[in-house]
Amino acid sequence: MTASANLSGKTCVVTGANTGIGRATAEGLARAGGRVVLACRSAAKTEPVIEDLKRMSGNELVEHLPLDLSDLGSVREAVAVLAGRADPVDVIIANAGVAGQRGQTVQGFELAFGINHLGHFLFVTELMDLLREASPSRVVVVASESHYSAKGLSEQDLCRPTRTITGLREYERSKLANVLFAQELARRVSPDEVTTYALHPGVIASDIWRRVPWPVRPIMTRRMKTVAEGARTSLWCATDPGVAGTSGGYYSDCEPKEPSAVATPELGRWLWERSEDWTRDFRQGSPQL
Repeated sequence: MTASANLSGKTCVVTGANTGIGRATAEGLARAGGRVVLACRSAAKTEPVIEDLKRMSGNELVEHLPLDLSDLGSVREAVAVLAGRADPVDVIIANAGVAGQRGQTVQGFELAFGINHLGHFLFVTELMDLLREASPSRVVVVASESHYSAKGLSEQDLCRPTRTITGLREYERSKLANVLFAQELARRVSPDEVTTYALHPGVIASDIWRRVPWPVRPIMTRRMKTVAEGARTSLWCATDPGVAGTSGGYYSDCEPKEPSAVATPELGRWLWERSEDWTRDFRQGSPQL
């Protein structure tokens, strides 16, 4: 984000913003004068962060939106809250995520895929009307260079509990899904209305690794970047005028980068169509993009 960025009058929603990269991102947006909505699961963990952000930024327009991305019912409720206000949404930063955690979501999807991709897919696509009202608006998806290691996606892998001990193979697939989502959204929505960005924030020592078993975790994180460094590309994609009108790209260190060759339009279309099917019962009746 440039030092001169002014987000006064703009609404920015950041998922997973009560810790790690998300918190640092929310702080940057608040310092730029934006109305910042921290979309997070725990009110008890989010309210103290909100007070800190208000104090540090001098911006009182910081608030909590309850959102549990592991439960599509919770996602639908969060969408209803924002839709009920009918205020345009200028920026959504799909930041929340898990890594190294095993399990499945409330609806039975592999945990990393369900939280990192599917919950965000429903959240963003159901808010398209509010994003269009703020045109040109932006959707920023925090992916990872780990997506290069994913060999592809299969329904069998995505619709069952985590199989690997570390959960890292599943994390790679979820990050590939993040990149595919940003690309496919760009193909379906005019850049005059909404632009999309997927990014690698760097390898960050954040709470996303909190479920990686000890003693693997300290070895993994000891040379990682800080969360403030990790938020830099998210803020740049969300605010920099140099990428206005450019949609569907993948970025690292505030520079465009070629994504994995596995991230094809064909796989993106398949993932989009399957994601629509999997979230259909939790929609408010929005038209398909």
